[in-house]
Amino acid sequence: MTQSGNQAQPKIIRPGATIGILGGGQLGRMMALSGSNMGYRFVALEPVQDAPCGQVASQIVAPYDDRGAARELAKQADVITYEFENVDSGVAAMLMEESYVPQGSQLLYTTQHRLREKRAIEAAGVQVAPYAEIGSEQELREAVERLGLPSVLKTATGGYDGKGQWVLRSEADIAPAYAELSRSGAQLVLEQFIRFDKELSVIAARSPLGEIKTFPVAENIHVDNILHLSIVPARISAETAERARELAVKIAEGLGAVGLIAVEMFLTASGELYVNELAPRPHNSGHYTMEACRTSQFEQHVRAICSLPLGDTSLMTPVVMVNVLGEHVEPVIERFTQADAAAARLGVAPKLHLYGKSEAKAKRKMGHINVLAESVEQALAWIDETNIWRA
Repeated sequence: MTQSGNQAQPKIIRPGATIGILGGGQLGRMMALSGSNMGYRFVALEPVQDAPCGQVASQIVAPYDDRGAARELAKQADVITYEFENVDSGVAAMLMEESYVPQGSQLLYTTQHRLREKRAIEAAGVQVAPYAEIGSEQELREAVERLGLPSVLKTATGGYDGKGQWVLRSEADIAPAYAELSRSGAQLVLEQFIRFDKELSVIAARSPLGEIKTFPVAENIHVDNILHLSIVPARISAETAERARELAVKIAEGLGAVGLIAVEMFLTASGELYVNELAPRPHNSGHYTMEACRTSQFEQHVRAICSLPLGDTSLMTPVVMVNVLGEHVEPVIERFTQADAAAARLGVAPKLHLYGKSEAKAKRKMGHINVLAESVEQALAWIDETNIWRA
């Protein structure tokens, strides 16, 4: 099917069809596990042998920019999606001419670059933290003068979980930060440091037919720049939650998103919301939906890209999602092989999800646990009492 423009004409992909995924990590794995319940088959393009998604779906082992492998993916799949935004946008654009890619390549291209992303968010009428494009150490010094300290210098491309960024706390940080981050050759952007009260995220889903639904707001807590907890319902006012969901809808509509888009935000003490980052895919802060919502983020993504009616996103139970990093894997497995007295006493139900990654490196996301409870306080008490996350 030939496409023109950013996205294809809407096409209903019925259960029983094959969904191709660019990327074969844990997000693809959970998408395949959810979508297979609906009768879909999956095939992933991923360079790592026996990748998390490849353990539960077919896998084409090849680099993301291998056009021959991408064409093979197109032959096997009725619709193609992506599970992380660092896949080759040129390959995605090529696939638009040879297959059905309802998400298009434009949003992928936009969100792969922080400056393009910020400009797109502003064009949608949503506030971001003040920022400046940086092309030299002198430009960095001038921008620091305007935006003040502390501020955050980031590479415009690449970087995740705190990589590719440097918090400037004094003028003495300017030269080493510029030297370190400019070495990659990527463009740089300086962001004003927002003194936030809470970090929030909202995951919105939009179908090619224009239907939009949002999931409940998550309150996110990071440790060493890696997401540690997602707390739902977020401990914020109903009015703030409604504004956060409205911003996510505005961005999904303004950017013409199809499938999921995760919108990360800062909430200040004065009640202002600043959008920090976007991710046009399932997101770590949406894993809580797997047991806690009537429809998970993964099922919703499948529904959206297949032009099915979107599912009910209502929260069925309070929940706290806690990430399992490499250093947590063995203690977590040990705990789940024994009777859990703390869970019984606190009335919580911890649900374990491990991703099937071959090597448990420190700080590497290896899985997560959704702690279902009558209140988020009970769930947090269980996490605190386990002692696993204090190591």
